[in-house]
Amino acid sequence: MTERIVVDPITRIEGHLRIEAELDGGRIASAYSSGTMVRGIENILRGRDPRDAWAYVQRICGVCTLVHGLAAVRSVEDALNYPIPPNAQLVRNLMIGAQYIHDHVMHFYHLHALDWVDVVSALSADPKATADLAQSLSAWPMSSPGYFAEVQQRVKTFVESGQLGIFANGYWGHPGYKLPPEANLMAVAHYLEALAWQREVAKLHTIFGGKNPHPNFVVGGLPSPIDLNSDSAINSKKLSQVAEIISNMRTFVSQVYLPDTLAIASFYKDWGERGEGLGNFLCYGDLPTTDLNDPSGFLFPRGAILGRDLSTIHPVDLDAEGEIQEFVAHSWYDYKAGNDQGLHPYQGETNLEYDKRGGPEPPYKQLNVEEGYSWLKSPRWKGHAVEVGPLARMLLLYADTSAQAHAQAKELVDSTLSQLDLPVTALYSTLGRTAARTLESQIVADAMQGWYDALVANIRAGDTKTFNEALWEPSSWPAEARGAGFMEAPRGALGHWIEIKNGRISNYQAVVPSTWNAGPRDVEGVPGAYEAALADNTELYDPAQPLEILRTIHSFDPCIACAVHLHDPDGGDSITVRVV
Repeated sequence: MTERIVVDPITRIEGHLRIEAELDGGRIASAYSSGTMVRGIENILRGRDPRDAWAYVQRICGVCTLVHGLAAVRSVEDALNYPIPPNAQLVRNLMIGAQYIHDHVMHFYHLHALDWVDVVSALSADPKATADLAQSLSAWPMSSPGYFAEVQQRVKTFVESGQLGIFANGYWGHPGYKLPPEANLMAVAHYLEALAWQREVAKLHTIFGGKNPHPNFVVGGLPSPIDLNSDSAINSKKLSQVAEIISNMRTFVSQVYLPDTLAIASFYKDWGERGEGLGNFLCYGDLPTTDLNDPSGFLFPRGAILGRDLSTIHPVDLDAEGEIQEFVAHSWYDYKAGNDQGLHPYQGETNLEYDKRGGPEPPYKQLNVEEGYSWLKSPRWKGHAVEVGPLARMLLLYADTSAQAHAQAKELVDSTLSQLDLPVTALYSTLGRTAARTLESQIVADAMQGWYDALVANIRAGDTKTFNEALWEPSSWPAEARGAGFMEAPRGALGHWIEIKNGRISNYQAVVPSTWNAGPRDVEGVPGAYEAALADNTELYDPAQPLEILRTIHSFDPCIACAVHLHDPDGGDSITVRVV
């Protein structure tokens, strides 16, 4: 058995991802991605009221918060052909938009930036020079020499105490870090600012959904009424708060997030040649201006790109049984009709099988990659392994001249490439993936202002409706129905497929972004997006400190809790928490 480098866990928050990599010299020849927690939430949903599905599936993850709840609600609305009021659509867009900005900023600063930023190096920075650098990049007010001196002292206190806290476990001093001390200090300061900033952004969810994480939803619209004169409904004061939150988001994105991305990327332009892998991209589309049945009105267009060919956008049908399929040839599942076939989510099965599918007895040193080696399945679109996420969305926006945000996306991409003096091919890389997340944050932040203005205009015109009661009662439903609830979550294409019989859920399947990207090889041996990206021009300086693996995997923003879920097949407690 070939010895492999093992990184387990790999992510800073969602840690149950294992990467094993085989080297050819110092270069990664092949890689294997394994989700090491077991999936089972689909089984939990069987027999339940479909109107309650959102409350269960939203607990799949605490980072993405609303995305699973909204996908579940949309799946039921699709199954029942259940329209929602325009105000509900606008508020949902605002909640999704806030999730994008919150999630992307958190990812960049708190989950990914430390792959590029050497915190310890910031201790040797000149605060005056750091202030000069920050002021040359933007008009962000927190950029005085005294401010950066204070931040530097805070970091020094961490280091001298021997308790690095949030900055622990980094490969500080690794030769792969290229930023000068002043750029490191500026980025660390913005890391700390983003911690406070994100608390304010989350308030938008509490205004419209009652709480965050896991805001409330309802099939048929919104759980919150609009009444400008009420103390508890969405009123004038709350709408003013929303306007202020949107303004603050736009300012932070344009004056901090975007300039930092460009500044950091300028030192790592060689990463514009590493870490793409597949060259195939998929986007379901989202953020409708009319309704969810009209993809032509989506801010993010729907389609697939194969082989980097931006001249051809392939249509995508979520209901067609020959398009989206999940394979389990290298997963710890068992399909009743055989594990060499793919199943569309409507026919999907969640039959757990570890021992007979090659699961090694823990503790183990290496995965048994010739058999099953992950609790993730292997989704495919028309047989193709594809990448989903911000890079896929930005490529679709860049290529689709009919898309609403095409002109803005093209200007942002071309301007960024010009400033960095990089070719278009640099988009297909670890660097391009990270930059795409930043650029789409600018697009979404700007779009949120338009949705807010439209909502206020509706209210002023006397339209305050947020809920459609027409199909709420199961007595009005058909005996059997099925639907696909989709959305573009911050990490990519998210789909929930539901089958309803006699008013109850008979089958439920969730295919999530980190399943698309982190899934193992399929029956043909084709790797998933993570696996292919790591084998794409990735050379390790020091296998004992595989910083390069972290950079590429983190550029996807893994969320393995979304892809695999803890489940006790006997129905018992999985964990006991004692509070004293």
